[in-house]
Amino acid sequence: MFTSTPDQAATCGLYADPVAFHEALRRLAPALDRPATARGAFFVRPDYFALAEQSATDNLYMASGTVDRTRALREHADLVDAIERVIPTQVFPGLADAADAVFPNNVFATVPGKLMIGAMRHPVRQREAARDDIPDWFRNHHGYAVESLIAPGVVAELTGALVPDRAAGIGYFGLSERLNRAGTEAMHRAFGLRTSLMFDLAPGEYHTNVVMSVLAGRALVLHAGSFADPAVPRLIAERYAPHVIWLSDDEKANFVGNCIALTSDTVFMSARADAALSDRNREILRHAGFSVRSIDLTEIRLAGGGLRCCVAGIF
Repeated sequence: MFTSTPDQAATCGLYADPVAFHEALRRLAPALDRPATARGAFFVRPDYFALAEQSATDNLYMASGTVDRTRALREHADLVDAIERVIPTQVFPGLADAADAVFPNNVFATVPGKLMIGAMRHPVRQREAARDDIPDWFRNHHGYAVESLIAPGVVAELTGALVPDRAAGIGYFGLSERLNRAGTEAMHRAFGLRTSLMFDLAPGEYHTNVVMSVLAGRALVLHAGSFADPAVPRLIAERYAPHVIWLSDDEKANFVGNCIALTSDTVFMSARADAALSDRNREILRHAGFSVRSIDLTEIRLAGGGLRCCVAGIF
């Protein structure tokens, strides 16, 4: 349903054929003056934290039952405090009618000088995209332009569906119910990516950033079984060898793939992910120049997202 067939030619550097994409990477000149990590981050406080029924229809990582909002608020405050020690942060209030608002990474994204607003699949998340305070803050405090990707026929859940290599200007787009071809094309243009690959995620996967992460442009974390075509992760991994962290099923299930590098030498992940990270993979991270910092997000994790989903980077 989601696959773009290989005979659909690449448009402005966007490829559906992994072999053609791989060849394009070989010809790609080094990128200049592209930031590898964010210069700041913004968050949405889980003031009205709950489990969104609409999101549960295609997010198999969500729990069922009730949640402890007080605990979620405490976890979120600890997360902001930890990240504020390395980069500046901004926290926005939650929305009463948007249970998933704690995960702004999927709704809002930035490149230098511009804020983008995603085209969300579910109405509960479309309400997040309609809020004015976040775009106004970027306009008034940073002088950013604002670009909405909301349009008929477009589903584009930003850096939930896209894992970018910011340093190189490369995009990895996992197609699912949360991202379609029109959304991929819109995001490829809006992010100003030099070349990108679109591919199907395996059945049951909803966001690429749960199963894959590019760390400061020099290391790769991914779960091979979460890609529909096994050739895709192998070809992607060639670019980042030897700093490739292949996740086990247990590591993936515990959101190790939802990690994020917020400085050139620090990877943030949830405490649950940190506990699941194998000694071998921790050593690969160390050899790539990264230390791991973790924060307990046990309650927030029940809503089907991890640490990276909570962090919207400011570039």
